[in-house]
Amino acid sequence: MSQPVYDTDNVFAKILRGELPAHKLYEDDDTFAFMDIMPRGDGHCLVIPKKAARNILDVDTGSLAAVAATTQKLARAVMKAFSADGVSVQQFNEPAGGQVVFHLHVHVIPRFEGVGLKPPASKMEDPAVLAENARKIREALAEA
Repeated sequence: MSQPVYDTDNVFAKILRGELPAHKLYEDDDTFAFMDIMPRGDGHCLVIPKKAARNILDVDTGSLAAVAATTQKLARAVMKAFSADGVSVQQFNEPAGGQVVFHLHVHVIPRFEGVGLKPPASKMEDPAVLAENARKIREALAEA
């Protein structure tokens, strides 16, 4: 079975090209991190490679390593920014695996004892809340 083709018009490709806005948290030569606009919890953010990759099945190992390194930075930052008890790191591949946007992405979600996650894609967050959460995360990244 062949891998489906990468869609250059996916929402994350548009964010990378500056065609759609995002609450940017971190950027380097290989990766970009930003707030999830439909968060499953406070501080939910995403890490993506800058190179086109549909998911883990077709990403080159260099991009995957860069995404892993940035994911670790963001995991540490959200733990600090939200005084979280833990962090969930999630990555989904293909529709049967739960993938909805077909550009490789990793979810980084601060977690708190006794607090469950909201359902996926349940509610758009207030942009002011996203901006404030992004500020907290950027501040934690700067202190790292």
